Amino acid sequence: MLNDDAQAERIATGRGLPLRFIEQAALPAGVAYETHIAETGAVPTRHNLHDFFNALVWFAYPRIKATLNARQAAAIDATGVGPVRGAVRDALTLFDENAALFATSNPALAAALRGFDWPTLMRASRAAWGAGCEARIVGHALLEKLVDPYKGCTAHTWIVDAPAVYFEWADAERCAWLDERVAVALAGAEPASRAFAPLPVLGVPGWWPANESPSFYDDPQVFRSGRRSRAD
Repeated sequence: MLNDDAQAERIATGRGLPLRFIEQAALPAGVAYETHIAETGAVPTRHNLHDFFNALVWFAYPRIKATLNARQAAAIDATGVGPVRGAVRDALTLFDENAALFATSNPALAAALRGFDWPTLMRASRAAWGAGCEARIVGHALLEKLVDPYKGCTAHTWIVDAPAVYFEWADAERCAWLDERVAVALAGAEPASRAFAPLPVLGVPGWWPANESPSFYDDPQVFRSGRRSRAD
């Protein structure tokens, strides 16, 4: 079914090959996962939630996933797998596994997220969520964590400046716009781990009933203070 859907939607991997899903056991010994995807179009897949969510993200954000695959495969081609991934591959892996996109038309809300200003972002600006900002999960490991959610579950958030009209678009149009915009950014930048802003996802207004209470955010172990330089 996944392969039929991928073919119908003409989803391609990082080097332009048609996407398909194969059994994990079909990955040849000694071949890197990302390299195999880039060179064959085939994503080794286990029968578990982690890989199920990975497949769903390929369908929801195909250009982002293809760009992540292309960047990972290129880095492996250049330096090999090695005992450590290195800074760029670490950042790409963080994105792939644990990212959320924070789209906003209000620079003050982006600044609040970067600055750990939870009272502004989560309490004073609650009405802005859905009208001037939103979060969308793209990390498949993060989706798996939220099967059994816990208060400290935190996304590595990639901030996207969006036009005000974005919040008038239908959901599918927003997804497509984000997919293209973020894929272009990932292709043209050298991502770094510090480019992400932490976001405790159960604090997002409307995502968890307990956060209706202002006291939900009075937990310094989860909603921490901190200082950051501007994320790219």
